[in-house]
Amino acid sequence: MQEGRVAGTGRADYMRCMSVSETSAPLLPILIYPESVLRKVARPITPADADEVRRLVPSMFATMYNAPGIGLAANQIGSLLRMIVVDVAPKEKPEPMALINPEIIAKSDETATQEEGCLSIPDQYAEVTRPARVKVRYQDPEGMKKEIEAEGLLSACLQHEIDHLNGVLFVDYLSALKRNMLLRKLAKAQKGR
Repeated sequence: MQEGRVAGTGRADYMRCMSVSETSAPLLPILIYPESVLRKVARPITPADADEVRRLVPSMFATMYNAPGIGLAANQIGSLLRMIVVDVAPKEKPEPMALINPEIIAKSDETATQEEGCLSIPDQYAEVTRPARVKVRYQDPEGMKKEIEAEGLLSACLQHEIDHLNGVLFVDYLSALKRNMLLRKLAKAQKGR
């Protein structure tokens, strides 16, 4: 999820959260829409993927912070492993998290609308309505099973990144008219780069 005009904070705030290993991790290229891997469903991570997970997590954090962003899914950097990294600090807790095989196991009936952006759809923002609260089950990079209940920005970020793992983009929640306008603006901006 791209650091938004409303929801985001400055890059310096993100840099303070990074560990030494993350700051020295190589940056990875972020794939830009309409890259086909962004529409693919990520596969579950197994114990056989442990070395790849250990290699990717620090680079995903470094890439996310450098963008700057508050969330990044593995398919945004070309990997179809089912994992995301998020850090909505200093606005909300918890601290930076890497979530392996995340799944939403409960959603509130109440909804919330927030402006969202996406690192794979750079500099384009739109209001998206999602469940206000979610409960997510996942594993940490060491394989420990965990659950987190989230609301506010963290809830929106988790839903946005888990959507990526299912081949869904935030623009899919927009009306056809708004989606087409936003994607035309993206295409025009990409031609100018």
